[in-house]
Amino acid sequence: MAFKDGFLWGGACAANQFEGAWNIDGKGISVADLCTNGTKSNPKRITTKIEDNTFYPSHEAIDFYHHYKEDIALFAQMGFKVFRTSINWTRIYPTGMEEEPNEKGLKFYEDVFKECKKYGIEPLVTLSHYEMPYALVEKYNGWASVEVILLFEKYCYTVFDRYKDLVKYWLTFNEINGGITKLGTVLSLGCVKDYNGPVVEADCSPQTRFEALHHQLVASAKVVAYAHKNYPQFKMGNMNVFLTSYPRTCDPLDVLENQRHNRVLNWFCSDVQVRGEYPSYMNRFFKENDVNLKISEMDKVILKEGTVDFYTCSYYMSSCITTHDDVETVEGNLAGGVKNPYLEVSAWGWQIDPDGLRYSLNEIYDRYQIPIMVVENGLGAYDKRSDDGKIHDTYRIDYLRSHIEAMENAVEDGVDLIGYTPWGCIDLVSASTGEMAKRHGFIYVNKFDDGTGDYSRERKDSFNWYKKVIASNGKEK
Repeated sequence: MAFKDGFLWGGACAANQFEGAWNIDGKGISVADLCTNGTKSNPKRITTKIEDNTFYPSHEAIDFYHHYKEDIALFAQMGFKVFRTSINWTRIYPTGMEEEPNEKGLKFYEDVFKECKKYGIEPLVTLSHYEMPYALVEKYNGWASVEVILLFEKYCYTVFDRYKDLVKYWLTFNEINGGITKLGTVLSLGCVKDYNGPVVEADCSPQTRFEALHHQLVASAKVVAYAHKNYPQFKMGNMNVFLTSYPRTCDPLDVLENQRHNRVLNWFCSDVQVRGEYPSYMNRFFKENDVNLKISEMDKVILKEGTVDFYTCSYYMSSCITTHDDVETVEGNLAGGVKNPYLEVSAWGWQIDPDGLRYSLNEIYDRYQIPIMVVENGLGAYDKRSDDGKIHDTYRIDYLRSHIEAMENAVEDGVDLIGYTPWGCIDLVSASTGEMAKRHGFIYVNKFDDGTGDYSRERKDSFNWYKKVIASNGKEK
């Protein structure tokens, strides 16, 4: 049997993309709450204040806030062993700067985690998943300021203490290396003080970008070290977006460019979080991009002391890298690339490459030799009802089956894979485009991009298929 006994099958969501209830029970405004809806051809925007007659999808999302018991019961019917979710920082500290936490926010997550435990589902909790308090953007330009580290620590230590008997598995920052990409300027770093415009066009200097990322890496290490010291029962992980790429040709310049690309985008952050120090290859990158980081001796100690216990990543697609001109490009998760002629693409232009998942897992495990979880993977698609009124999402089943087979092969290759949580196990708002039409879930939510819908839930064909996968520990696909 490829997947070990106790393999953690489940699903993944993010607070800002499915909770809704954006201003209820003391919650403050997050970056996500100021992001409008959009489409793949009409980018979503971030605004500096709530505009009249503008739709902000996170305000309602799918209203998990009031449907969590129903949703967790559906997850339990599928047989989930683990549920990856996140905590909205602004439910706990509405501006990030309060002295005391918001009790109603703390109680909500306590109730959610207890509901999971009732069904034997292990919560896997992301501490920061694209929902930075907007007040910290206004005052500090987000993670560009070192002051935010202490505020993040306070928030983390509050939830650690509150949920120490309910949560074992924690991730610090979602897709932390996404901060290297342009889209990560808004979603991850929050370095958008006074910016009003398309999220995909928000930018900052390389100096600001890597200073902000350094502050996140230090903050991650500090809370990991604190958890190891004070809560030895915790398992602390990182979370990277793994943007697999191949040289477009066998031109040695393409091979070298792909190596450079992978080092900076895929390996840099996890090298720091797993190995505990900045890799030497970044010295040349920083020099060539006029980045001068002030990394103190204390920072170096903190990074070394705060290494993670397990590695997690998202994986959706792959692309190619080339130094040649006149090549066709494709879209992707946080970053696109060059088209691979051997791969098909999704409706959103993301290249479908299950073999790339096997390749990536082998590369990751060869490098780090610690347990791995794939905590995001899935197909964003238009779901249409058939004549019988049901959603027969065979395309989603085919995608997931091929990726589970790739994971199975990676395990047989020697990878210590401990869990799998497909993304958007229940339909939710897309982070990249801000739309509901891009659906990932096993569970269909009757909510649409014009704000209409009654929030009712129903099973897609993939629901019962995944239930069989879990029950057979991956043997029945």
